[in-house]
Amino acid sequence: MRLVTTPRVAFLRGIADEFLARIGRGRVIVAIDGPLRSGKTQLGDDLADVLRERDLSVFRASTEDFHRSREAQADYGPDTAERYWRYGIDESLLERTLVEPFRMAGSTAFVTRGFDLARDAWVEPKWRTGPADAILVLDGRFLLRRRLRDRWDVALAVDGEPTDAADRIAYASSDPRAVASIVIDQSDPAHPRRGDAGGLGDDDGPAAEARAEAAEGD
Repeated sequence: MRLVTTPRVAFLRGIADEFLARIGRGRVIVAIDGPLRSGKTQLGDDLADVLRERDLSVFRASTEDFHRSREAQADYGPDTAERYWRYGIDESLLERTLVEPFRMAGSTAFVTRGFDLARDAWVEPKWRTGPADAILVLDGRFLLRRRLRDRWDVALAVDGEPTDAADRIAYASSDPRAVASIVIDQSDPAHPRRGDAGGLGDDDGPAAEARAEAAEGD
């Protein structure tokens, strides 16, 4: 179904045109990173709608639905911003149940939600399949960290400075705006625009300072 053309929809159509021209057929994962409360999820939803407008098969997921439980996080030490940055998301669950099976295509089933953050409880998995040509739009904090960034075919970052302690650590270690193929400024959500790229941090420099600041805040 054709969407009503608004400045936001027109902008996202242009973004979709840009990365669709670069990717081939098959299974494609679009990752959207950005700081807390920057509009990543809404951006993912809206981008998925723009892609579906082209009769593409599109799936949506958020890393918030692949958290570790509070009990499981406690196995990694005290509740700190650094612990959340390192271990808050269950990357193994994300890989095993979504990313890897989605990549395999065919009849291999995958899930787009594994955990209910509000209830701090696992959810009954709903296994899904899709056609050989399909796009997964995945949003979440820390998706463009060093150990994950090569997993995605398209890397988007929402512009904005981190204010949360865990985000400050993440951005000091590796600013997602510096590695994203496209940076989007949503300071005016109705009129998004291209943002400026940030700069990479250094694990032994700014990241260490951010950890110290987070520790003081905790």
